[in-house]
Amino acid sequence: MPETVSRGSSTGTFATAARTAGTGAPACGTVAPSATARPHRFRGRIGVGLAGGFYPAPHRYQLYLSEGCQRSLRVSITVALLGLEHSTATTVLTRPAETPDAFASLRRAYEATWHHYDGPLTAPALCDRWSGRVVSNHTPDILRDLADLADLRDDEGPGLPALRPPALAAEIDAVRELLTRDVTPASPPHARAATLALLDHQLASSPYVLGEAITAADVDLWVALTHLDTAGGALSAYLHLDGYVRRLGRHPAFLGGGRTGR
Repeated sequence: MPETVSRGSSTGTFATAARTAGTGAPACGTVAPSATARPHRFRGRIGVGLAGGFYPAPHRYQLYLSEGCQRSLRVSITVALLGLEHSTATTVLTRPAETPDAFASLRRAYEATWHHYDGPLTAPALCDRWSGRVVSNHTPDILRDLADLADLRDDEGPGLPALRPPALAAEIDAVRELLTRDVTPASPPHARAATLALLDHQLASSPYVLGEAITAADVDLWVALTHLDTAGGALSAYLHLDGYVRRLGRHPAFLGGGRTGR
């Protein structure tokens, strides 16, 4: 590292980088934690057949997001990019005293899913409004379901991106792994610098991290970059990354999603 990336040939590069040994940084997403109980991971999926047990339908699902959480910001931007704002309800949790009804509603969903649930409430959480249960609080699954299932929209709408095209799915996952490990304030400086240089080189020859079209990898990258110490000049040495953050930050989906990330 860094490895060179030619235009249109990013496939495999980020997967190779992601396999380099390292440690991941913890991510946000737990709200109202309990001192003694551990959170329970719910891994339901929206879909049919073996892929999932919750039928995709507009207005059936509710998202609970946590203010200041990177995972929630990724979900919020994805919802906006896919035009799901009017067909998937979203509630942003702040402090319990400020949003008591939202916390109470989320608590009821956890208790409906797990009898006598006494663990912390975690967000993002995707809930089924028909049954009152939590479908999933596993962010990667939530993002995949939102990206894959057009049936959640009232209508198709023009120009909506394919955020997770099958041909790029492995590279999208590799970029996410690389960012989680190397592009955080807690990452080792040498690893962070090497990965930022790799990404900067890629963006020198394409507008988006995996080519000519925006994908879920761009959502992950933009959120990771904006949570670095940008005020302290963390991207000042990376001309293309700095321009990329500013350019996407003017996109309505990213601009609107930023309210969740504060």
